[in-house]
Amino acid sequence: MTVTETPLLAERMSWIEESPSSRVADRVRAFQAAGKPVLPLTIGEPDFDTPEHVKEAAIAAIRAGETKYTSATGTPALQTAIRARLARKTGQSYGPGEIALGGGAKQLIFLAFLATLDAGDEVIVPAPHWVSYPDMVALNGGRPVLVGAGADTGYKLTPGLLRGAVTDRTKWLVLNTPNNPTGAVYSRDELAGLAEVLREHSRISVLCDEIYDEINFGTEPVPSLVSVAPDLRERIFLANGVSKAYAMTGWRIGYAAGPATLCAAISTLQSQSSSCPSSISQAAAAAALDGDQSFITETVAVYAERRDLLVSGLAAIDGLRPVRPDGGFYVWTDASRLIGAITPGGRRIATDADLAEHFLETSGVVVITGESYGCPGHFRASFALDSETIRKAVSGLASAVSALRFA
Repeated sequence: MTVTETPLLAERMSWIEESPSSRVADRVRAFQAAGKPVLPLTIGEPDFDTPEHVKEAAIAAIRAGETKYTSATGTPALQTAIRARLARKTGQSYGPGEIALGGGAKQLIFLAFLATLDAGDEVIVPAPHWVSYPDMVALNGGRPVLVGAGADTGYKLTPGLLRGAVTDRTKWLVLNTPNNPTGAVYSRDELAGLAEVLREHSRISVLCDEIYDEINFGTEPVPSLVSVAPDLRERIFLANGVSKAYAMTGWRIGYAAGPATLCAAISTLQSQSSSCPSSISQAAAAAALDGDQSFITETVAVYAERRDLLVSGLAAIDGLRPVRPDGGFYVWTDASRLIGAITPGGRRIATDADLAEHFLETSGVVVITGESYGCPGHFRASFALDSETIRKAVSGLASAVSALRFA
């Protein structure tokens, strides 16, 4: 009898790991299944429900029989809504061929790298960074070049840091504003400074991840690089979507704008992989982008209150230094002063992963480690949660920290 061998995985699977966010979410579910109380400050999605008029648009599409395949570039209605939104946001007019559609902004970023990276191409990724950028680059044959941007620069990339990271193999710069995990928003002057460096290197394209741009606590809209430096437009790929702004994470619709050649390549890749995003979700996304925007105003006001609650609570805990975010729904916290502490059980806190484990075991509070974002000694805490849960979590963290001692 011949024993059938299990097919071997491709070598590329050894280059990446499961997303830390997904791994932590699984840990939370395991604790909850075991009946243990958990206070997850890890939520990467709005806790609000999708707006009613958006849901009604999806229902209407179903009833109208709009349940078939669409073009890989999306329905005419969604294309129109995306282009109108981009014009309002950036002041730039994009043609139909300069728009790409996908199953979330995450898929579009992945496909952009798949379409452009050859073996050895380098991608500059400022750290702290969203957890998936480096693995996406590596999986598509590129080499992520992590550039640390610390508290002294507001956790933002500077022209000097960018200039020092560029080599003759640099193909992309990733620019995420508002940033996940720090909530940092690049000002127009800061973007202009980066643009000056980019003008010195015409071969470098910029992937601008703007998925949190509507969750903005400033008095002015979040500026976009393409607005600040329109002369670089043909080198800029803007990735966005409806997930965060409209509480539509599960609908899986992302959109992007950029050079027609790249958008066409992404559409080709999608036609050979997932064909097209859900037609129902496209109808909902068109209604979100083109309809009443009061949902954003109302939810951002709530987020601002929660932000202040979480920042003030963390700042009151000895050893923690939270950063007040200008956008998004996360608080980035420097916990490096607690590294080296001893738990009540006699275990030394050697890493931020040890600290996160201590928080979980002691108080049931779950955070995501700074190491996951390329910046050890920190953690990310979400305030996409109700205020009472935030208060309980802060109390739990205070208790967990007070239980630590230093030898």
